[in-house]
Amino acid sequence: MSGGISSASAANDPLFTRRAMLIGGGMAAVGGTLLARMTYLAVFEGEKYRLASEDNRVSLRLIPPRRGWIVDRAGLPLASNAPDYRVELIPEQVTDLDATLRAVGQVLSLSPEELARIHAEVARQPKYMPVELAHGLAWRDFATLNIRLPDLPGLVPVAGFSRTYPGGEAFAHLLGYVGSPTPAQYQVEHDPLLIFPGFKLGKDGIERTQDAPLRGIAGARRVEVNARGRVIRDLDTRSDTPGKTVRLTIDKGLQAYAARRIGDDSASVVVMDCQTGDVLCMVSMPAYDPNVFSTRVPADLWKALQASDHHPLLNKSAQGLYPPGSTFKMMTSLAILGSGISPDATCNCGGTYRLGNAIWHCWSRRGHGTTNLRNGLPRSCDVYFYTFGRAAGIEAIATMARKFGLGEKFDLPLAAQSAGLVPDSAWKERRYKKPWGIGETLNTSIGQGYLALSPLQLAVMASRLASGRVIVPRLLADEPKVPIPLLDIPPEHLAIVRHGMDDVVNGPGGTAHSAKLQVEGVGMAGKTGSAQVRRISMADRKAGRANTKFQPWKYRDHGLFVAFTPIEAPRYAISVVIEHGAHGAAAAVIARDVLTYLLEPERAYQVLGVIEADVAKRKAAAEKAATAADAEAIVTAPQTAVAGEATPD
Repeated sequence: MSGGISSASAANDPLFTRRAMLIGGGMAAVGGTLLARMTYLAVFEGEKYRLASEDNRVSLRLIPPRRGWIVDRAGLPLASNAPDYRVELIPEQVTDLDATLRAVGQVLSLSPEELARIHAEVARQPKYMPVELAHGLAWRDFATLNIRLPDLPGLVPVAGFSRTYPGGEAFAHLLGYVGSPTPAQYQVEHDPLLIFPGFKLGKDGIERTQDAPLRGIAGARRVEVNARGRVIRDLDTRSDTPGKTVRLTIDKGLQAYAARRIGDDSASVVVMDCQTGDVLCMVSMPAYDPNVFSTRVPADLWKALQASDHHPLLNKSAQGLYPPGSTFKMMTSLAILGSGISPDATCNCGGTYRLGNAIWHCWSRRGHGTTNLRNGLPRSCDVYFYTFGRAAGIEAIATMARKFGLGEKFDLPLAAQSAGLVPDSAWKERRYKKPWGIGETLNTSIGQGYLALSPLQLAVMASRLASGRVIVPRLLADEPKVPIPLLDIPPEHLAIVRHGMDDVVNGPGGTAHSAKLQVEGVGMAGKTGSAQVRRISMADRKAGRANTKFQPWKYRDHGLFVAFTPIEAPRYAISVVIEHGAHGAAAAVIARDVLTYLLEPERAYQVLGVIEADVAKRKAAAEKAATAADAEAIVTAPQTAVAGEATPD
């Protein structure tokens, strides 16, 4: 029996040996392959995987810089930063948007409108751009969201700073506001700071033009993290560089006062130091609240601002263009003198000036009688300027206007600025392919026609008239000052015009006599202007509608005034433009009060109290009338509905 088994094992040995060899060979091949692969990874790919491992272990995190302040000439803050807690969402990291918003909604109150906005922004923006869910969070809510972070991927609570503007609307057009970067801005700069949650840059005004120095330089923090991204320890930190402080030439108190003094008018006030060119005040009202614009503007507020006929979104000081009216007559006066016409040359003003079959009217229907430059400027006699402006010619008038900065853009850090228009015959030929007409010279002589100037340009004109120098406006206080050359105009010509402006305010028959400064020993010289916004027909004149004061607001003349003070040693120059203010005298009293603030602030505030009380009274009356109108509409509405129900099918 045993002999049989032994014989069978012997017979199977070769097969056993072959299988063992095959298995062993296979195992050796696999082992060799693994060894080769390990050798390849360790020797040839080792550096690559070492770096990848380092990347997983070490996280580089940006440290956003704190935005620089904007301060006035005395260092008082115009734009600063305040602590702020907010929460944002990075869509590409979110696994379930609706579930995330429901979870956030258990902590914060997100209205249906807010949810619709968030969905819209997530759908519109690139997925790597953060979307703000809420800002200004209470610490308790902020902490609660931080605790729930592991369950809410893509949610980013941000403890940072928000921009604040303590002066509010009074500085809105000048300073602008900040906002989140757009995808287009990121595509241009490729700066990772632009997609950092909570980061904002300048969107308008000084915030926009000075964004580079205000933005600062981001820092970075290298930290070691575990597989779930939790920080284990700090490895290295490079501090951020905060943005620089930008100091403006603006006087914060003066600007705030001017904004309040404008009241409920749609107006602009620009004040300049006519020795240095420093812009002390550049206010345009009404305006918007930059504190609101730097967060998120409610849709209804945005619609209301766009619909307002007072144009609160427009910086009237630099972008608004207006016919200068009689404030331009100083330019015509200097052109007349520069043409060799004596200031004592006279004409007779009977209230009209005839050119062919057309009649040009003086603002005084009875006329001014015998008039020369010395009394024609204070009384603003249109017939005098028709007569001698025509004699000087449009080229002389336009050349003189440009010497005073009219029709010019200045090198200022403003987001937008209008050049305006000083027309001449060459411009007419280019624009309309027609020759210049004498009637157009008459219109230009009194500041009407094609002329379109900004309040800033009018302030520069007043500064140059007062100083006799080529004053250039400055807004950045730390820019180097350069010598200011003299105007190439005979000093005696400037003296005649300044004397005429003195008589406008302080002489008998001057058109701004009511605006005489009440500060002891200090006088103001100026010029009123009333610029038509629509043509006055002969029928209007016969019907007594030439005075637009009693017309609907949008048909009233613009009121303008330019001035400087003190008369003997000019220091301050000002321009005031009131849209549809009816007459330049209304602008003159605002200029008087604003300049009084610079000389005797206590006296200026006494006037302000009375004016603001009057504005509040008018506002209450308007609200009462609006409420009554709404009530009447409610009473009328059901009657219409009932009538509709009674109508048979």
